[in-house]
Amino acid sequence: MEKLNKNNDLIVFWTALLIAVLLLAGCDALGLGVTPIREVTTAPANFEGKEVRLKGRLLSVTKLPLLDMKAYTLRDDSGEITVLTQGELPAVNDTVGVSGKVSSAVIIGGQSLGLRVEEVRRF
Repeated sequence: MEKLNKNNDLIVFWTALLIAVLLLAGCDALGLGVTPIREVTTAPANFEGKEVRLKGRLLSVTKLPLLDMKAYTLRDDSGEITVLTQGELPAVNDTVGVSGKVSSAVIIGGQSLGLRVEEVRRF
């Protein structure tokens, strides 16, 4: 009987652990895996073409209907960056999490011109 209780305890433990891991893996609100904006802006060549997760407060929005371009400036404690979006523009001062692809018009000597993140999704 004692062995049966021990097996049940192990099953309960592993089941609870599995549920906790699954819940945390899908929880963007925790900010796990978020890259500080400064890391992207100080070494843009390291991030070029790669997807990053950023989280910060919206400083400003830009909409150019003739070019079908929408963008916003995202700021965290380490810096700020421009994010291009095809979706609706968030409101200024909203806190936004975004996954997106880093892109530059040109990188010369490690310095980026036209650095931006092209939004893939928000969280």
